[in-house]
Amino acid sequence: MEEAEFIWVNGEFVPWHDAKIHVLTHGLHYGTSVFEGIRAYDGELGTAVFRHREHLERLHESAGMFLMEIPYTVEEMQSATRELIVRNGLKHCYIRPIAMRGYGVMGLNPLEAPVDVVIAVWPWGAYLGEEGKAAGIRAKVSSWRRFGNDALIAHAKTSGQYLNSVLAKIESLKAGYDEAILLDVNGGVSEGSGENLFVVKNGVITEPPPTASVLDGITRRTIHALAAESGLVIESRSIARAELYLADEVFMTGTAAEVVPVREIDDRPVGTGLPGPITKKLQGMYDDVVNGRNPAHLDWLDPVVVGQG
Repeated sequence: MEEAEFIWVNGEFVPWHDAKIHVLTHGLHYGTSVFEGIRAYDGELGTAVFRHREHLERLHESAGMFLMEIPYTVEEMQSATRELIVRNGLKHCYIRPIAMRGYGVMGLNPLEAPVDVVIAVWPWGAYLGEEGKAAGIRAKVSSWRRFGNDALIAHAKTSGQYLNSVLAKIESLKAGYDEAILLDVNGGVSEGSGENLFVVKNGVITEPPPTASVLDGITRRTIHALAAESGLVIESRSIARAELYLADEVFMTGTAAEVVPVREIDDRPVGTGLPGPITKKLQGMYDDVVNGRNPAHLDWLDPVVVGQG
């Protein structure tokens, strides 16, 4: 990964290689940490963080579902992130805030462990590659199922739960694909290893329901709003695996991945095998809002330096 100069650790700006945790940190041993992925874009407003507050609110919500209290407010973390970007001299970057149960206790009861909070920023391009964004990616339905809502909390973005995604991602890469698609415990489509998923058929966009153990993605919410503004209908219902093979278009969304067409699933072309018109339309609209080219959604952008641009 490309390094930056500073990382914010528990309220202090620390040189990159000095940002360390104790080897007996609770979150390292048991996955008791919550995190977010956020992006800042160098657009019409200058450097601005996309849907910054919503991401940090979700971080606090994820922590709350695991009875973890983050000792910094959303506003304090927003301010720290903006200053961190400036100190690192970055115009566009990926942002990773993480709150973890720290050093002090061992065992499965984490409630007495302190909570450490870290924010890192660094340059990071398209998660699935620029070519994947433009031409589409190849995906494989994983043999690993997405965990059930009665086993873990799918609406929380917690580190330990991502072992499920790691297994699926490795499997897909070893088999020669770009990404994995996980089914839920009932065999319906859930999501990618790190992205939400949408299916397009006859002009209607369908997504898996919350009961399919999907994360309530911030990019997913953005696509909902942009689709509604375009007169496009999004249905939420159980999606059978076969519907992936019969779809006109399939696309994935996420902060790291942004909006990515899926051109092939399990060696079967999706539609024509090329990015479809609805995917390309929403992809273009998304690029416009994150870069400040849509005046209707400037409120989604948190300028790093007020008045720049």
